[in-house]
Amino acid sequence: MPYDDSLLRKLLIDAMRGDHAHIDFESAVADFPPDKRGAKPAGAPHSAWELLEHMRLAQHDILEFSRNPDHKSPKWPEGYWPETQDPPNAGAWGDSVKAFEKEARALDRLMRDSDQDLFKRFEHGKGQTLLREALLVATHNSYHLGQLMFLKKSV
Repeated sequence: MPYDDSLLRKLLIDAMRGDHAHIDFESAVADFPPDKRGAKPAGAPHSAWELLEHMRLAQHDILEFSRNPDHKSPKWPEGYWPETQDPPNAGAWGDSVKAFEKEARALDRLMRDSDQDLFKRFEHGKGQTLLREALLVATHNSYHLGQLMFLKKSV
């Protein structure tokens, strides 16, 4: 009898969304003052824009790596960070938020797909599994969402 991993899948999706013990993405980016999105308070290593884009770029890479064996990851670290501290135009913040949310939903669908083995190593990887990639998204986003909340309260 195959193992029922539906509870594990639900917990992974919840963790990637920021549910339960962490802040969720929507709350962190909601009502972020437009004039503060490029600001870096003293001691802060990144602006809110840099963090948002970094999260989007990293999540995109993880999603594509997980579903496309031909995907080529960007060069580290420059391919995972925006070129500017400030959003390049008035619509960039909203566009980035929408892209992040769209790809988060795609990750949710991937996690819900019982045909996707959580424990099987990707043939195109170096030992990575879908479970590992989901945990990477959850911990990476949680860390940077905490930074975003700090900036939201500081700026």
